[in-house]
Amino acid sequence: MHENQASALERVTAIVVTFNSAHCVPSLAQCFAFWPQVVVVDNGSQDGTAAEVGKSIPQARLVANGRNLGFGAANNRGVAEASTEFVLLVNPDCSCEAAAVAALVACADRHPDACLVGRQLVDAAGRVETTYGWARTGWASRGPGAEGTACVGFVSGACMLIRTAAMRQIGGFDESFFLYYEDDDLCLRLQRECGALVVEPAARVMHRSRQSVRGPRRAHAEFTRGYHHIQSKFRFHRKHLGREIPSWRRAVYFGGASLELLLRLLVLDRLRAARVCGRAAGILRYAGGR
Repeated sequence: MHENQASALERVTAIVVTFNSAHCVPSLAQCFAFWPQVVVVDNGSQDGTAAEVGKSIPQARLVANGRNLGFGAANNRGVAEASTEFVLLVNPDCSCEAAAVAALVACADRHPDACLVGRQLVDAAGRVETTYGWARTGWASRGPGAEGTACVGFVSGACMLIRTAAMRQIGGFDESFFLYYEDDDLCLRLQRECGALVVEPAARVMHRSRQSVRGPRRAHAEFTRGYHHIQSKFRFHRKHLGREIPSWRRAVYFGGASLELLLRLLVLDRLRAARVCGRAAGILRYAGGR
């Protein structure tokens, strides 16, 4: 490891939220082998994740929640453990090498007004995933990924470097978002209260999308994804656009979900059917501002 990489790692606490993620621990252990500051927040895994972390990442501080608190709430517990200048929020299905961290820290040093620095995600084949752009409250982002450092309005929560002081200034994630849209909300509040958001495409991080969670109850996990995605979508709309999704539009969403559920069942796609079923349940159970 180069000296500048080791110096960068000293300034960063890696925070990983796990939930039935034991299968990801060997890859995380390889990436974190030289990281002095690692916090793993386990959301009540039932597959031995906590034991695997203790065995494979001995320097990690383990925060073991007795139940699934949600992505944002668990990350807030991790940030509370950090004493470094930066926190790097990283999903278990990401592989973040020291060189990428050094590039992110160097970018933050070049742009002291930036409170968050995003990375360039790539899939296992090296293909670019453009998981940043303008905020959802603005216009839709289109086109290829950034070729150089650029200001953005949103960076996905799969991997992001944030100044620890900025996270504490805004109180971290809004824990009313259990899963999905919590990163959109965080980015809007950071940009409004703390400074710019930038993306550094030179920092490339491999992302095995949707591989963070396994476990024996996969259909239940997919149901949960669908349920919280639509609930968070409606909540984000109310919080940042100032109005509820009207009942007629929710009815349209429910009709679309019902039709997709029928199609998934016809082709025997059990897992996606479970996700769509969760979406339909989330629409029906949405309680608005209550």
